Amino acid sequence: MTIVRWDPLRNVATLQDRINRMFNEAFAGSTDFEDKVGMSAWRPAVDIFDTDNAIVIKAELPGIKKDDVSIDVKGNVLIIKGERFFDKETKEENYYRKERSFGKFQRSFTLPEAVNPEAIKANFKNGVLKIEVPKPEEKKPKQISINVE
Repeated sequence: MTIVRWDPLRNVATLQDRINRMFNEAFAGSTDFEDKVGMSAWRPAVDIFDTDNAIVIKAELPGIKKDDVSIDVKGNVLIIKGERFFDKETKEENYYRKERSFGKFQRSFTLPEAVNPEAIKANFKNGVLKIEVPKPEEKKPKQISINVE
């Protein structure tokens, strides 16, 4: 049997890591400005990617009707708002586990300056909202001809 010297402070760092992890999980949140301003009951997952002609935003909105979602553009900010309603058919005492979130949500995304809001297209299919924001055309440099005198 090996004799190990007892160090009372040996596990303090491990304990501190566990406490930090516990608080991070309990109060999880990012430092995004949107998170601080738009607190809501739940936040639908969103993917944003770039194609040759557009910026595409896909939001997962399962269990939400098209009429319960709105898309607005104010300045250069695209805002998705909506609400998922609670199923009142099942009595509260009949639940074993309840993980789905309900309530209002709002997500905001900053668009490039020269985007034409009239050209934005939205499609809602199988609980996924797909928004295509056409990229603004790049301004071409103006060629100035030189006159010879």
